[in-house]
This record gives sequence, C-alpha cells and structure tokens, in this order.
Amino acid sequence: MSQNHARTTRPNDLATRLSAGFSSAITAALGQSAAQTDPTIKAAANPKFGDFQANFAMGLAKSLGKNPREVAQQVVDAAPQSLRDDCEPFEIAGPGFVNIRLRPETIAAALAAMDAPTLGVSNGAGAHTVAVDLCGVNVAKQMHVGHLRATIIGDTIARLFERLGWKVFRQNHLGDWGLPIAMTLAALRRAKVDLNRVTLNDLNRAYRNAQEQGRDDEAGLAAAEATGAGPHRLAELQAQHVGAAAAIADAHDTLRRLQSGDPAVVADWQRLIDVTMQEVYETAQLLGVDLKPEHNRGESFFRDRLAPTVDAFVQANLAVRDAGALVVRFEGRERPLLIQKSDGTSLYATTDLAAARYRIQDLGADLVVYCVDARQRDHFKDVFDALRLIGWTTHADGTAASLVHVPFGAVLGADKRPLKTRSGENFTLKALLDEAIARGRREVHARAASPDAPTASLNHTELDAIGQAVGIAAIKYADLASDVGRDYVFDLDRMVSFEGDTGPYAQYAHARIAGILAKAAAKGLGRGAIAITEPEERALALNLLRYPGTVEDAAAQLAPNRLAAFIYELANTFNAFYQACPVLRGSDEATCASRLQLCALTQRVLADALSIMGITAPLRM
Repeated sequence: MSQNHARTTRPNDLATRLSAGFSSAITAALGQSAAQTDPTIKAAANPKFGDFQANFAMGLAKSLGKNPREVAQQVVDAAPQSLRDDCEPFEIAGPGFVNIRLRPETIAAALAAMDAPTLGVSNGAGAHTVAVDLCGVNVAKQMHVGHLRATIIGDTIARLFERLGWKVFRQNHLGDWGLPIAMTLAALRRAKVDLNRVTLNDLNRAYRNAQEQGRDDEAGLAAAEATGAGPHRLAELQAQHVGAAAAIADAHDTLRRLQSGDPAVVADWQRLIDVTMQEVYETAQLLGVDLKPEHNRGESFFRDRLAPTVDAFVQANLAVRDAGALVVRFEGRERPLLIQKSDGTSLYATTDLAAARYRIQDLGADLVVYCVDARQRDHFKDVFDALRLIGWTTHADGTAASLVHVPFGAVLGADKRPLKTRSGENFTLKALLDEAIARGRREVHARAASPDAPTASLNHTELDAIGQAVGIAAIKYADLASDVGRDYVFDLDRMVSFEGDTGPYAQYAHARIAGILAKAAAKGLGRGAIAITEPEERALALNLLRYPGTVEDAAAQLAPNRLAAFIYELANTFNAFYQACPVLRGSDEATCASRLQLCALTQRVLADALSIMGITAPLRM
C-alpha cells in the first residue's frame, strides 16, 4: 500500500508546522541546494531536552564539509518569525541536535483548534475507496478463535478508514459454494433432518460427519487385499469404500442440482446459510463489529464470474495447460497459480481473482485489504501478481489500485501452541467470548461491592452490562494491541486486569474522567480556556495533539496496534496528570476551568479512539 493513501496535510499539526518552518530556515541559510533536506523533526525522547528535536545538521554538515553545530546555528539564526513565535529559544546540543520547546500558548492554541467535532482528524469526504476482506466464515461451521482475528482486525481497519472519511466496503467472503457444502447438504437430506429446526451445532456435526462419510481409504483397501488381511478388516474397508463412493456421488448430484437452480435444493442451501449467519451476526454484535447481510460477498456471489475469469486469462495468453489443468506462471518463480483443475472446476484462487476484479472495477476500490491468516501469504502473492499481469488492478482513469494482505498470527495457549480445547479441538469463538464476559462481570461485581466504588449504586443488570463491555474489551484490545503479524498468548487473567496495557485499563481511565466531569457539573464548575503551566499538563496536551496523526498512521500502515499504543500512553499520561494536578480543587477558578477542559478533551479522544477499535467506553466502572 502506498504510505500516502491515508495521510493528509494537517495545518494544526505541530510537527508539520515545525518541519515547514525548519525547511524554510534551511533554504534561507544554505541556499536552494539544501532546499530538499528533511529537517527530521522527532518527538523528544526526554522532556528535559524539549518537546521535539530537529536532526538535520549532521547529514547536511557532511555534504557541505562543515561542522554540524555550525550548520545548526546557521539554520536557527535563519528561522522565520512564525517559527520563533511558536517556540522558546532553540538550544543546540551534542553534535548538532536542535532541541525545540514549544511556547505554552502555542500548545494551548493547537488544543483549541483540535477541540472540534473532528478532533483534528482529517476527513477525505469519500475521495478514496477501500474494500476490506474480513471474517470469511465457512457455512455450516462454527466460528472459531481464528475468525476472531480476521473479524476484529478487518473491522478496525475499516473503522480507521471510515474515521478518515473514506468510502468503505466490508466484504465477508463466505465459504458457501462448492463440494464441501454440497456434501454437508446431501448428508442432511439423506438423514431427512428438519432444516427448519436445525442449529449451528447440528450443522457443525453434520459438516464433520459428511467429511468422514466421504473419506475413502482406497490405498488401505488395496494394501489389505495385497497382504491378506482378515475378513473383518477387508469387509470394513470395502464397506467404507462403497459408502464413501456413494456419499461423493450424492454430493456431486446435490451440487449439480444446486448449480442448476433446483428450487428445493436451493431453499435447503439457503437455510444452511441463514442458520450459520444468524450466529455470526449475533457474535459480531457482541464484539461491536459492523457486519451485516449487505456485507456478504461469498463464493456463490462470484460463481457466474468464474468461467469468464478463466477465459480472460486464456485469451490474454497468461494461462497455460499443465497436465490438463490451467495455470498462470510467473517469471523467476517455480510455483504457478492454479486457476482451473483438469476436470474443469475452479479453485479458491479463481474466486479470489474474480472477487478482486469486482472490488476494483465494480466497487472502484483504490485499496483492497485482505485480513487473512499468515499461512495464506504465498497464495495472495500469486493472486496479486496474476491480477497485475492481466491489468485488473488498473482503473479506467489509469490509476492503480493497491492490494494488501494483512497476515495475522495465531492465538496461542499457555503452552505456546495454537489455542485448543482439552480435547484438542479449536475453541469456538462463542465459548471464548462467554468466558471473557463471565470474567468481566465477576470483576465488575467485585469492585461494586465496595461502598466507595462509582458503581456501588448500580443494579445487577447495569453491572452485568458493564461487565460484558469489560470482557469484550479485554479480548479485543489484547488482540489489536499486538503486532497483527505475530502470534500472541491468550491470557484472560491478564486481559481483564484493570492495570497495565489492557482494554479495561483504558476503559477505566475514560470512566474516571467521566466521573470527574460529573462531579464538576454537580458543583456548578465550568470549563474554560486551556492554559499550560505544569509539566504534566504539557505532557498530556502533547499526547492529545498526536491523535490525528496516530489515526492516519494506523490506517496508512494497516496497524491497529499503533492506535492501541496511543490509547495506553494517553491513559498513562492522564493518570500522571490527575495525580499531579488537582482538577476540582485547583488553586483558582481559571486553573480549575482549564483543567476541566483538558479532562473533557481527553475523554473525547479516548472515547473516539476506543470506538475505532469497536470498544465501548463506560461512564462508570
């Protein structure tokens, strides 16, 4: 993805203003030959050295054959008045670093500009379009822990772009077509199961049973016959062979009838989808994920586009026969992309090619994002390269769409292996969420037992609602706070903690601020212009001002963990401010009003950031 897709110019961004000011100073001091030099403005690692640091001098000095401190001094002396008005006198340190400390009025003015409905976040007003491939469940199978990541990472990326004003298409690529579904449907019909009463648990069992019924041990039968196995073993294998052949034949016949539009088969097939998706929608709602029927674009949606997709590659001389199959070959790569089997049937790759063409050409996506686990890296590399070869990534106006696979790692148990139940099966997502909610409710009820707790007066139902929000936040934040490409250990004890880098900790910071503001309102205390006088006020203010850039960077890098890191740092910085700077008992009315305004802005930013992650921000905890 182009790193400029989600970035815009923010006139109120202090780092941007500093960069522009120092660029002007470099040109004024050293001439046009230095005009393209990046001033390299970075946030200071230690507040005692200032708020920002400019690190341009050493590189320039080397090219000019001068002393770095001398170069830094020349540039500082040429600083425009607008830059001087924003900053305290500059300090040149070490081998030529320029330490920058902003004037308190500059910070306060930037906060006032940010204190708007948009919170300073740019809005593209639909100028760009992104399609996000997320969730991707298989019909007749329960959601498992792997679907958690595909769903919430995809939803958060979609929310990031929505926050920036992009036109967003969520695309739930259902596995709802082909032989596996036909096998399940055929098995259910053979058993005369009443599909009007069937549950997803029933379908999940039927799916597994259908796979077993269609599994043929032909090699085992041949070996048993060759080695003279006993009659019971031979009879068992022969029965398995005959039964599997019959099940496969029935599945092919069911698939044929489905593809030809047999009303009864189509109705039963639709029932399988409805039962599956009912739980998916319920789970999405529980997770705070925006996933609805209009987002479904399953394999069945593209079934009439598969043959034209293959034909297009053949006509473009990009597909060649290999042992009867059609493959696309890539220069310098041994691995081809199989787009049609020797029997004429299509594959996942064929559907993905058709889907990408639809997303780019029909939906007009400038960017297509695939939130799919890391094991599919090679598959998507091949699909993307094939799309570029045939030219389907290019829009009618000649602009090229970007295709990005966001490969996520596995969720691990305490043994550092993929999370499984004691029986060795994948955890269902519902079981995982139920446990997290139960744990969150226990924590919230336990805290409410204290007479001094903000939640002490709430009833059982209200506490349960907060506990559910805490449990869901615990799981979502832990997942999104990690680098999406890495595996992470599922530790519910740590996740539901109200301390440390957790979702409940961020929620609690928000609730604490809400409590402060509620007390202020009860006392009739008003808010006023922000004045920066204390170091903790400055630290909090500078953190708040990073928010618009953080949202843009998280979207540009497709990295929700950057937003999570910002939330954690903001919560920490607020807590330090709260401990050092009394709000409701400030030294005077103006100070109290200023700090209340700073609190209110912090609450809004925290709530907004959490909402991008699809996390509820309770007012009391």
